[in-house]
Amino acid sequence: MLKVEKISCQKGYNQLFESLTFYLKSGDIARIIGKNGSGKTSLLKILAGVNTSDSGIVSIDDTLLNSFEYKNNVFYLGHQSLISPQLSVIENMDFLLNLSNNYTGNKITALSAVGLKNYADELCYKLSAGQKRKVILATLFLSTAKLWLLDEPFTALDVDSVKIIEEIIKNHAKNGGICILTTHQQSALDFIEITL
Repeated sequence: MLKVEKISCQKGYNQLFESLTFYLKSGDIARIIGKNGSGKTSLLKILAGVNTSDSGIVSIDDTLLNSFEYKNNVFYLGHQSLISPQLSVIENMDFLLNLSNNYTGNKITALSAVGLKNYADELCYKLSAGQKRKVILATLFLSTAKLWLLDEPFTALDVDSVKIIEEIIKNHAKNGGICILTTHQQSALDFIEITL
């Protein structure tokens, strides 16, 4: 279970959220909703351990946010691309996966799942925005982390690609995982809503 208890976030003079509390169990898929600038990305970064909360406690299965066990159970994909244009698709995947340390499986199989099997050795500067996003999202097919934190995962994707990513998120939940995401797009996923 993910426990988020009384966390707060302030940016400059702006209080984005205060005393936010919610609980998610294995199999839950949640969407953070709120206006632009309400703290959706900030919340994901706090849960990923990238940013710190001004107060409160976060834990997964009673392991606290700053522990190795917690960080080993989290896979965070931000909305900004971490793709290096001068590296190949497979080299970029290696880089992204090595950031997390919690993955298993075949990278070519993962690329095939998102329609990039024949692009493994292609330099990323030659790819479209949607293809670059798919390189990042292919890592989901290899992640063994319990908690997935996805910031705008459907950006730049066509309808068929959105369905593929929705399916891997559903499978993650069916296998006992938890997913929290932000999206401004329509989705067929059955969300629990976290409102900021």
